[in-house]
Amino acid sequence: MADITRRLGWRHLRGAPTAHIRHHRSGKLLHDGPGLSFWFRALTAALSEVPVDDRELAMTFHARTSDFQDVAVQATVTYRISDPALASARLDFSVDPDTGVWRGAPLEQLGTLLTETAQQHALAVLARTTLSSALVDGVTAVRERIAAGLGAEPRLPATGIEVVAVRVMAIRPEPEVERALRTPAREQIQQEADKATYERRAVAVERERAIAENELDSQIELARREEQLVDQRGTNARREAEEHAAADGVRAEAEATRTVRLADAEAARSVRLARAEAEGSREVGDARAYAQAAWLRVHADVDVATLNALTGTRLAENLPNIDSVTISPDVLTGLLARLGAGGGEAGA
Repeated sequence: MADITRRLGWRHLRGAPTAHIRHHRSGKLLHDGPGLSFWFRALTAALSEVPVDDRELAMTFHARTSDFQDVAVQATVTYRISDPALASARLDFSVDPDTGVWRGAPLEQLGTLLTETAQQHALAVLARTTLSSALVDGVTAVRERIAAGLGAEPRLPATGIEVVAVRVMAIRPEPEVERALRTPAREQIQQEADKATYERRAVAVERERAIAENELDSQIELARREEQLVDQRGTNARREAEEHAAADGVRAEAEATRTVRLADAEAARSVRLARAEAEGSREVGDARAYAQAAWLRVHADVDVATLNALTGTRLAENLPNIDSVTISPDVLTGLLARLGAGGGEAGA
């Protein structure tokens, strides 16, 4: 859209580099070219703005294949206006001198022309193609047919239009048909996934079996080594027991020998001691007998009174010490009675 400003009844237009401006006044062409800037009067000026940049036209249309299946075609056509004078003469690119806005819809008309032309050629190709072929190779065939058809279309050069490129993004069937077509592939993918799962499980089972066999072999080897260890321990225990038994026998024999020797020594010592004690007893007896005989010989010639005195002396030597004597009245009375009785007998 052109940039137009007002100044005291005059208008100033400033165009973009990608917009071709044509200015007529009274049927005469005053300005013609892209990116122009000039003053004009709105009452006498006729302005046209034709874009000369590349334009992208996206289109989506439906078609039917040879097996009566509906498909949707998504395509994009890149075009440009190569002859702005011819395009402005065939299409209404005039702009309002006050606002710079197109009075008509030239790009929509141009888009309708390109879309219908491209759709016509695409329908011609898909009508002779089955759905499966259209989904596999239809994109290339439709693109080539649209490009060739637009290139051979006489209305486009006559309007000053040049097609730069044609792209077909997708050809898609209806959602129900697309789901039905996806089912076999999904089933096959699922089967392959299941097969891979089964193979993976089989490999896992095989590995587990190998691991179990290795563990069993390890356990068998361990049991065999434990058996060897038990046998070796038994052999060592028997050898140790035999050695201990031999050592105990040697110690017992030595102890017995020592005990016999000690017993012999003790017996000899006891015999010697008994002999010594018997000899001592005999000598003591002889000494006592000799002493007794000597004592008797000494006292044989002593009179009775002397013997009584000696007896009393010996008895007194053997009596215990008496510190005090307590005489009770009864004892004293009896003693006095005796003394009195004794005195009476003496007087008589």
